[in-house]
Amino acid sequence: MYRGWVVLGMAALAMVGTLPGRTQGLGLVTEPLLRDFGLDRVSYATINLWATLIGAGFNVPCGHLVDRWGARTVMTGLLVLLGLTVLAMAGTGSLAVLAVAITLTRGLGQSALSVVSLALAGKWFARRINLAMGVYALLVGMGFIAAFPSVGQAILKYGWRAAWLGVGVALVAVFAPLAWAIVREAPPTEEEVAGAADGMPFRDALRTPAFWVFGLASAMFGLVYSGIALFNQSILEQRGFDANVYQMVLVVSTLLGLLANFGGGWLAMRWPIQRLMGLGMAVLAGALVALPLVTTMTGVMGYGVAMGVAGGVVTVVFFSVWSQVFGRLELGRIQGAAQMMTVVASAVGPVLLASTLERTGSYDLMFWVLAGLTAGLGLACWRVRMPV
Repeated sequence: MYRGWVVLGMAALAMVGTLPGRTQGLGLVTEPLLRDFGLDRVSYATINLWATLIGAGFNVPCGHLVDRWGARTVMTGLLVLLGLTVLAMAGTGSLAVLAVAITLTRGLGQSALSVVSLALAGKWFARRINLAMGVYALLVGMGFIAAFPSVGQAILKYGWRAAWLGVGVALVAVFAPLAWAIVREAPPTEEEVAGAADGMPFRDALRTPAFWVFGLASAMFGLVYSGIALFNQSILEQRGFDANVYQMVLVVSTLLGLLANFGGGWLAMRWPIQRLMGLGMAVLAGALVALPLVTTMTGVMGYGVAMGVAGGVVTVVFFSVWSQVFGRLELGRIQGAAQMMTVVASAVGPVLLASTLERTGSYDLMFWVLAGLTAGLGLACWRVRMPV
């Protein structure tokens, strides 16, 4: 069996290990943490915003380290550092230490470790990159589906500090040794053996329209997804649906997203990557236009299906496009820059929705604005010329 598939599994496991630095992961401990530290929501949201923005700065330097030192060393080191940060967060009673710990979990987990995971998968696959990234996305989705309820139940049963302690120990004692044992550098391509450069330099990639079109489209998806994910229950309650419907939509969207991950990887082997991204953005724009008009259970389920399909397709494209278009020469730095754009946009999304609700009493205006921007970026993806 090609060793790349084993490495791909480790890359997916490392992505699951970013849980403590992700919005959904921090969301698991938000309520008990607020009670423990006596924090109000505005203060905590401010800490989270700055932590996310500062953490986004970890992306590009981490990509450079991957290109220079290799994924094995960088991934193992990041898993250890992230685990130690989570352990420190679990044991602190200081608000200042908490703020630093949240910032580091964002930077080391959501940003840096995500870059290494994606770059590692991209470096091991060339001709089969779309299929590999479809499998990778499926594994990551399954991993998070298993991890979120497990950690959530541990928090309810033992408290957030004990659960976070367990997560930190797992990162240091299990994930990091596995990364060191499994991860290896990808074998050279025929072009590299012949002495030719296998890919485009980072600075040249930044000069191409393709980098910015795909980067901005991915960032727009991150902005929309983060805003809706944080306020999804509130959004549906405005449409007249209760928390049970919200949970049902979340399940439908997640399951359809997993299927779309694999389907997107299959389509990417048969369609140009520009058209696939354009299709995903078009479905997302349609969901945003329809959401303010939803009044029936059929409509809300259709919205959940559309969000799941769009998320699955856009995720696969984001995972695979950078190595497919720009090669492996400086893939870490290129993916780091793209990841930074998505992280910053994800920090802004909830703020835009919350401010729109405060000023207008509804989210609808922002949904229509975002739908227009999403459709425009989808059209740009469809028409953009790919670099040679």
